[in-house]
Amino acid sequence: MAKNSALTDHENQRKKEVVWIMKKMMTLLLALAMTASLAACGSSAGTAASGSSSAGSASASASGSSSAATFTTVEAGKLHMATNAAFPPYEMVKDDGSYEGIDVEIATAIAQKLGLELVVDDMDFTSVITAVQTGKEDIAMAGLTVNDERKQNVDFTDSYATGVQVVIVPENSDIKTVDDLANDKMIGTQEGTTGYIYCSASVEDGGYGEDHVIAYTNGATAVQALLAGSVDAVVIDSEPAKAFVAANSGLKILDTEYTREDYAIGVSKDNTALLNAVNGALQDLQNDGTVQSIIDKYIPAE
Repeated sequence: MAKNSALTDHENQRKKEVVWIMKKMMTLLLALAMTASLAACGSSAGTAASGSSSAGSASASASGSSSAATFTTVEAGKLHMATNAAFPPYEMVKDDGSYEGIDVEIATAIAQKLGLELVVDDMDFTSVITAVQTGKEDIAMAGLTVNDERKQNVDFTDSYATGVQVVIVPENSDIKTVDDLANDKMIGTQEGTTGYIYCSASVEDGGYGEDHVIAYTNGATAVQALLAGSVDAVVIDSEPAKAFVAANSGLKILDTEYTREDYAIGVSKDNTALLNAVNGALQDLQNDGTVQSIIDKYIPAE
């Protein structure tokens, strides 16, 4: 009996040791589980903070930053520019078929700021606004002046240049000032331009009436009509006017301006994020002097 009792005491002792070991293991496992849980919570908080930072970048991008963008374009990775490349020095076709000019270089700089590649799409001037309005193009940039009619169809960025409408006449013309255009003269303009809109307006609205205005596909054609005697004068922006007069002898520009306007970039009313991004990039380029340096390259200070 003493031997059996001793065995029982030994077995009980072993059982107590096993129970103690199991409790220790449970305690250790519980501690490990709590540590893992805390680590998971810490990881979640980091993700949230990261997400908050990402949202800030997206917001900055919509304001014109070159960081990750939230806007959309008609073609991924590219910025399509609708223009009429017959408007020197703002947009012109080079001998190799590529494009150059003030608008082309500014648009290229904007695209680079936004991490995009510029694509220039040349078309009739009357199609430029429509192409953006219908979502076929991202931006309209064609020496485009801001007026109430165009504002109904697209939104505009801030102005980046000033346009001046002038009058081209033959050197021997009896038209000496803008006021002389009212003397039953025929006026040539480029179709769809503000020059056409202003001149073809009724006399009561400050124009000369549609019967006294002929709209041509582009400025060069209007100037050829002037040389041929089909019209008495051409109303067009000052910079292309200078180029046309320099290229065609026997013409001059009146000293008095017809009107002054602001050039801006047109963007679809359905793409406010792109408008904000383009406008922000444009502001950066104006602030660092890039825009002015591009303008000075093509229009040297007189």
